[in-house]
Amino acid sequence: MRTPVPVRLWALPLVTGLSLLAQAATPALADPKDYRFEAVSPHVAAAPDTRIAVRLIHLPDNKPVADAVIFGARLEMPMSGMAPMAGKVTALKPAVSGEYPFQADVSMAGNWILKLSAKVQGETGTVTGDVPFMAMK
Repeated sequence: MRTPVPVRLWALPLVTGLSLLAQAATPALADPKDYRFEAVSPHVAAAPDTRIAVRLIHLPDNKPVADAVIFGARLEMPMSGMAPMAGKVTALKPAVSGEYPFQADVSMAGNWILKLSAKVQGETGTVTGDVPFMAMK
């Protein structure tokens, strides 16, 4: 004759296992604040066809993000007491994983800001940021 197993002996491991399975199946959502844009080189040449490369860094592991969709690029030169001067900027095809190149009309030497937005695969939010750099003659 079989002795029945008390419910408390099998219920706790079953509930614990199901809870862990549910947590593992739920994707972890990162905050857009977990990312930062940075210039590959903080200094570029002041010229009508300057190449500017940026990286999108995932801050928790400090690694560049490959295959992000970068959009909304705007180039500005801050002007003291005036509206910023806009520059023309065009996205180029990436040649290096994790680097996003642009061709820009950086017409004057001085401080410039490249404003960008990005969508990262698997993330729900939009990453936005400013990339400061110095154009030099």
